[in-house]
Amino acid sequence: MEFQGKKQTILCLSFVTLFGLLGLLCAEIDGSPNIVVEEVHVGVILDMGSREGKIILSCISTALSDFYHLHNNYSTRVILHTRDSKGKALHALSAALNLLDKIKVEAIIGAQTRMEANLLAELGEEAKVPVLSLSGLRTSPFGAPGEYPFFVEITQDETSQVTAINGLLEMFKWRDVILLYENTDYGRDIIPFFINSIEEANVTIVYKSCIAASSADEQIIEELRNLTKLKTAVFVVHVSHFLVPRLFLNAKNLGLLSEGYAWIMTSTSMNFLHFSMDPSVIESTQGVLGLKSYTPASTRLHNLTSRLRRIFYMQDPNIEVSAVIPDGIWAYDATWALAEAVERTWTSTGLNQVNLNNITSSKHGLLLLQEILQTRFKGLSGEEIQYPNGKLVSTAIEIVNVIGKGERRVGLWPCEEKHTRDSYPLTSRRNLLSTNDLETIIWPGGSSTIPRGSKMQLSNSSKIKLRVGVPVRIGFNELVHMKHDNQTNRTYFTGFCIDVFEAAIRALPYEVNYTFIPFPIGINESYNDIVYQVFLQTFDAVVGDTTITSQRSQNVCFTIPYTDLGVGMLVSNENEGMWFFLKPLSADLWITTAVFFILTGFVVWVIERPVNPEFQGTPSQQIGTILCYAFSTLVYAHREKLSNNLAKFVVIIWVFAVLILTSSYTATLTSIMTVDQIQVNSRGNIGYHSLISRQGVANIKFKSSYKTVEEYALALSRGSKHGGVSAIVDEVPYIKIFLGHYPTGYSMIKPESTTNGFGFVFPKGSNLVHDMSMQIQQMREEGKLIEMEKLWFHKGTIPMFDNTTSDPNTLNFHTFRGLFLVTGVSSAFALFIFIIFPLKEKWYAVKKFRFRYRVREKLQRVRKFFSHKVSNENEENQYTVHEAKY
Repeated sequence: MEFQGKKQTILCLSFVTLFGLLGLLCAEIDGSPNIVVEEVHVGVILDMGSREGKIILSCISTALSDFYHLHNNYSTRVILHTRDSKGKALHALSAALNLLDKIKVEAIIGAQTRMEANLLAELGEEAKVPVLSLSGLRTSPFGAPGEYPFFVEITQDETSQVTAINGLLEMFKWRDVILLYENTDYGRDIIPFFINSIEEANVTIVYKSCIAASSADEQIIEELRNLTKLKTAVFVVHVSHFLVPRLFLNAKNLGLLSEGYAWIMTSTSMNFLHFSMDPSVIESTQGVLGLKSYTPASTRLHNLTSRLRRIFYMQDPNIEVSAVIPDGIWAYDATWALAEAVERTWTSTGLNQVNLNNITSSKHGLLLLQEILQTRFKGLSGEEIQYPNGKLVSTAIEIVNVIGKGERRVGLWPCEEKHTRDSYPLTSRRNLLSTNDLETIIWPGGSSTIPRGSKMQLSNSSKIKLRVGVPVRIGFNELVHMKHDNQTNRTYFTGFCIDVFEAAIRALPYEVNYTFIPFPIGINESYNDIVYQVFLQTFDAVVGDTTITSQRSQNVCFTIPYTDLGVGMLVSNENEGMWFFLKPLSADLWITTAVFFILTGFVVWVIERPVNPEFQGTPSQQIGTILCYAFSTLVYAHREKLSNNLAKFVVIIWVFAVLILTSSYTATLTSIMTVDQIQVNSRGNIGYHSLISRQGVANIKFKSSYKTVEEYALALSRGSKHGGVSAIVDEVPYIKIFLGHYPTGYSMIKPESTTNGFGFVFPKGSNLVHDMSMQIQQMREEGKLIEMEKLWFHKGTIPMFDNTTSDPNTLNFHTFRGLFLVTGVSSAFALFIFIIFPLKEKWYAVKKFRFRYRVREKLQRVRKFFSHKVSNENEENQYTVHEAKY
């Protein structure tokens, strides 16, 4: 039996050996090369105690498993080294230092908060190690691009959602919002960007509520109670998902989530809404509109969700994974990109792992970073993944509506590169064109009607009813005029102010009913009184020619002005006398010009007279030639021909001066004739229409107030000497109306911006102030206000905008002193040259005569000398001959 047992054992071992040899033989036949696996160490720093941290870590591990299962022939393997940040930035920093110093990691994945992101960005920059962050930097959106090249943000750009929020506010025509944000670095950093971008969309942030995550429920309730006192019913919420439960539960208890309210949540809260909250919190957010990162459904994403559900069921049954959180999806894709970049870096360069002496000497960091930034592949959700400039390229933002136990997508907001933080401030327009681009939204309270955004519409009546006071007085019916129909016993109001008000009301995104109530303006009642009635709540608004002043603004609010600013002076055009043509030049300039005419003629006569017969003759003829020639240069009609170049030089300079003088004279005369130059005598009587017109006009004697256009014309036609006035000071709209009736014979001069124009009056804090101002501004840009002015002010006559005059100055000698200086110096120089040259010629002639006389005298002496010598020689020869005879 023992032998039989040993036989069986030997037989089994033989079979095992045989199968082993067959396996080796098959391996040799297959010919597959032996793969040398290079381990590349990567650090992962997450809050392992949080549900989100556990899900993200599982996504990273699953990504590596899936990647190497698909690429089992790769020669590199990423080895993860996890560290727990415990949700604190200093723990994350300590973990990163340990990973870099002890493990020598080549990259780090983590940074769930902005503080952690900033610390790891600094450390990664020093160590030249890529940091794949799940959060943006604290400095964003104001950080300089490229400040941290080794920092790669693998999550969606937060600022892109600001553009989507602006588009929603504009789409629903909400003018005012309340901004709620968390008092943390994570919440505060993006708020300046929020504020600037929302205000660029012409939306007013009426209140900014900052709530700390550590606040007790009593503090949150007190802050929310303050919000109930405001008239705005639109809330934009940017808080972490840790604060969302207490915020919305308390808001619902205070009635802030009832019908008529609108809430918009950023992706910061919405991305985690259904992953970390109980059903009571979901119930409190019913009707909330939110933004989420767009993650289209795919087979890979569904499989990952199923695998994570099984993993957590075995590890921790208390964690239920109904869907993968966006951070988990981004971490999965980033891990896939990192593994691919590691393979390309190590195989393409032939680098081997080296022992780092310190944390700043990584040789692979820069090459690995370049490969990560160049990565481009289909991600877990089927969307293309790429990280140019160290940021994930966002494709779209999902707009969801919280209904029942889940969320329903109602639209998509496409993202573009120009919506990134580097483009601050944001100036791009919304991409959604109208509410038709969205599916039906169920708002708080279960209504599908778009909230109006103001609590003025939250009453039982869906319409606003206003009691509008209208100032009624004598004159200037073009602004406001009241008509009473005796047959129907009804009162009608017409005029420019009424038309502007009604046009602005019709353009509002909500319906407003109003009733005009007349308020007589006279001796006992003034415009200040009707404005004060709004403060006393007798009227809800005032429509009419009500001037905006700082004193009135203390009690009420004004819209932006819908008329021209300031006051002007209305005067009648003077009838000029027969010496009107002398007005452009002053007396000293006339005299100086005449003197230079005569002087120039005299200089030309002096130079030309010796050589030019046309400048010769009897004394009377020569005087006439001087005057005629000089003044004929004024029209360039001189007939005498000049012979001397000096005379031509003088005439050229003078003709140039005459050209400047005549051009200036013509221009000034044209200005005076086109725009009558009127100097109002401060000692004359000045009229006015309203008390406000007298403000800002000093040293003027005001006589009396005039109420109608006819009174204006009568007073101006009489003048100060005959019981009238020399001018009337009034606001520009009144003067325009007058000039519309009398387009000729009167002018408006010296307009000054001493008043703020006409505006509509509303109580303090009324939303209609902003809305009406926006409509007035739009009518001004579209030219509708100008059309209304032409309809009521001009009455088909010539527009009076050209009647506004300035006071042209009379030309004087001081203005042209340089011109006369050049002319005088030129004439004096020519005269000097003319006198000097003849004297020089005479001097040369005298000198030449003297020289010839001396030469002739010397020659005579030489001749005399030689003639005397010859005579002596002859006598001597004769003597020698005579002596020879003897």
